Amino acid sequence: MAANTTYLAPGEGETVFSVSASPIKFGVGALGELGADAQSLGMQRVALFVDPHVLASAPGEIALRSLAGAGVEVAIYDRMRCEPNSDSFEAAAAFARDGNFDGFVSLGGGSVMDTAKAANLLSTYPDELIAYVNAPIGRAKPIPGRLKPHIACPTTCGTGSETTGITIVDLKSVGLKTGIASPLLKPSLVFADTATTETLPGGVVAASGFDVLTHAVESYTARPYTSRPKPAHPSQRPPYQGSTPYNDIGSIAAIRLGGKYLVRAVRDASDSEARHQLMFASTLAGLAFGSAGVHIPHAMSYAVATLKHVYRAQGYEEREPMVPHGIAVVINAPAAFRFTAAANPARHLEAAAALGADVAGGAPEDAGEILARTFIALMRATGLPSGIAALGYGAADVAALAAGAYAQQRPLVMAPRSVSMEDLKGLYRDALRYW
Repeated sequence: MAANTTYLAPGEGETVFSVSASPIKFGVGALGELGADAQSLGMQRVALFVDPHVLASAPGEIALRSLAGAGVEVAIYDRMRCEPNSDSFEAAAAFARDGNFDGFVSLGGGSVMDTAKAANLLSTYPDELIAYVNAPIGRAKPIPGRLKPHIACPTTCGTGSETTGITIVDLKSVGLKTGIASPLLKPSLVFADTATTETLPGGVVAASGFDVLTHAVESYTARPYTSRPKPAHPSQRPPYQGSTPYNDIGSIAAIRLGGKYLVRAVRDASDSEARHQLMFASTLAGLAFGSAGVHIPHAMSYAVATLKHVYRAQGYEEREPMVPHGIAVVINAPAAFRFTAAANPARHLEAAAALGADVAGGAPEDAGEILARTFIALMRATGLPSGIAALGYGAADVAALAAGAYAQQRPLVMAPRSVSMEDLKGLYRDALRYW
């Protein structure tokens, strides 16, 4: 990894970065220890947020048995949306308020963990959902204090929600996908049991795995923390700090693991090594972007996931038509990285090399195209759509997509170069078709 001299010459900008991460238990069989740790956190009556498919599978059985064995009373909430909206968050919060719980357990993918975070927040400190949503869409009200303990147990190898203080929601009132961000939303403890990924359909692994890769590359290429102004008070330091030497370690490692194992994990469900390594990559990427932040691909993804609901992804056939989050993100990534590469070509080349690209002789001006082509090759190898046109979008939708993305200023400000409304229109045009 080439040295980033911006870290060494902060000038008048920020000179401090912070590291905050949830404790993690990682490995085969970790889920069997859930009950003991719930008990140690003082949980006596918990709300178990779980996807119904997971509840009926081995991970659900293991979790319930472990909690019961520790004498923890469990109330199950399984009314999950694959991509949560404001109605599903409010319904989950009502369940949490009525249940008088002293803790939360989430078992499933990012949607399940995000729903549990929101339910914990809205039941502990009741208010309108919009009050806590990121500005400028919401009022960005600070969370008043600590939340109840939350143990997050991911069963997919992708979202990284278990390690972040972020929860994402489709706000029906404004027709936009956005989120709530606070370090206080980070789970109290994470159980990353790699065995839970072994029965996932290949399409789900592809969607979640590409979420890993884009998290990691966006974190690695985000503006450096030294480019931000110093906060007037330490409490005002934002949760998304930009790239830091600490975050770089997890980001580049996750990129390497994803580049090596993603295609294998998608194509062969019996390849336990690939799926286990991809979950480790997810954990590393989550730790990185949870403080570094993400940028343009994620900002663009929210409009792609929200404005039309006609696409049915492989592995999600039993769900309502929707664009899984990982697909909504990666389908914008080639266009976005072509755009951002000019701000730091070296970083983009390093990311491409970590993914497995041959960058020997690659000139700085080629960095964006090399990284874009590397992503496109992986997308084709795993059966992803060829661009947003395959999701139902056309040239006539570009303006609306750009407006939706431009409202996502929280991630956009982390991009290594500024992006205008017109820039976003051009990026969506580039993302219509890649092959």
